[in-house]
Formats: sequence, C-alpha cells, structure tokens
Amino acid sequence: ETNTLPFRPFETQQGDILRMEREHRVLKEQLREAEGKYELLQNRSSEEISALKELLKKSVEESEVTKNELDWFHQDLEIQVKKWQQEKKENREKLKALRNTAKKQTDTNDRYLKTNAEKEKQYNEHLNTYLDTSNKFASEKAKLEELIKKSEDDCQDCMERAVKAEISVLKNWKETEVYKLNGRAAKAEANLKILKSLSSSASEAPKLKLQIDSWETFLLNIKKQLEVVEAEYEEKIQMVKNGVRNCLTKAEALDLPSP
Repeated sequence: ETNTLPFRPFETQQGDILRMEREHRVLKEQLREAEGKYELLQNRSSEEISALKELLKKSVEESEVTKNELDWFHQDLEIQVKKWQQEKKENREKLKALRNTAKKQTDTNDRYLKTNAEKEKQYNEHLNTYLDTSNKFASEKAKLEELIKKSEDDCQDCMERAVKAEISVLKNWKETEVYKLNGRAAKAEANLKILKSLSSSASEAPKLKLQIDSWETFLLNIKKQLEVVEAEYEEKIQMVKNGVRNCLTKAEALDLPSP
C-alpha cells in the first residue's frame, strides 16, 4: 500500500500533485512567450513613437520658418501699401489743385481758357513723365533686389568657405603641435626605457634615480601640454563653427627644456 493512496490534504485522488506540476510548467511557458511578445511590441511601439516625434519636430520647425517668412512678406507689403497710398494721396491733391485752377480759369475769359488747355497739356506731360519714372523705378528696384540677393548668396558662400579654411588651418596647426609633442614624448619614453634598464643594476640605481624622476616629470609635463594644446585648438575650431571671428591664432605649447 506504500505511495498508492492520495496524499491528503494536497491530493483528492492519486496523481493530483503531478498534474498540478505539469499545468504549472505549461503556464510558465505560456507566461514566458507572452512576456517575449510584450517586449517585442513595446520595442516596436517605442520606435514608432520616436519616429513620430521626429516627424512632428520637423513639421513644427518648417512651420516656424514658413511663419517667419510670411511675417516678413506682410511687413514689406504694408510698407509698399503705405507708400502707394501716400503717392496716390499726393496725386489726388495735385489733380484737385489743377482742377480748381482750371475751373477758375474757365470762369474768366478765352485767354485763360487757352492757358488752361496749355496747363492741361503740361499736366498730362508731367503725369506721363511720372508714370514713366515710376515704371523705371520699379524695374530698377527689381534689378537691385536681384543683385542684392545674388550678393547675399555670394557672401554666404564666401563665409562658408572662409569657415572651412579657418578650420582646416587650425586642424593643421593642431596636428603640427601634436606631432611635435608626441615626438618629444616618444624621445622621453625612449630615454626612460634606457635609464630604467641601466638602473636594474643595484650599484647604478641610486645614481640614476634623480635622472629617471626628472625624465618622468618631463614626460608628464609634455602629456599635460598635449592635452592643453588639443583642448585649446578644439575650442577654437568650435568657436569658428559657431560663427566667432578672429580665432585664427596659434596655440603653441611651452618650450619645456629637456632634463
């Protein structure tokens, strides 16, 4: 009868514990699969959210640029409208004055009528001259605006090339100084290697210790100079990229005397 009866209170019938263990393993496997699917969906959702955020940011930036351009256009349009309204007002005042003069002259005699006709003719000539001048001014204005835009584009191109040239010069100077310092550091390391190999002898060690310390201090100072020079040139390069001018100066390392 050993192990043939249900193990109470955990079993109501024989085999309940084994059945529960199998069900537990199946549920654990299903839970592991569900967690994997959840992580996959979460990663995919994060990627889609990041892409949508980037697209939204780009749309906002483009909208800001378009709004600024529209504001500039509105300002320019308001200036032109005010100018045209002023010119229209002045022309109306001139026309009103000429009509009043013509009316007064009509009320006098034929001689003044003749004079009025002459003045009417002069007015038409002045008006035609004004229209011709206005058309010429508009044409010249368009040409000047085109020249200004071309000059601005050329200036921007020159500025970009100047920035690239300054960055190139600073990088060349940096590489030259770094090469010099690395050469001095390599020589110092070679000397240290020779001195340390000679100091392996117990009799020579006390004599060479001071020289080894001096060369190690010299090598440490060279490495510090190397970091300072690289940092200073990188700062100048970054300043040039940010639009700062007059940064084209050499950052030469200190001439440290060799031990």
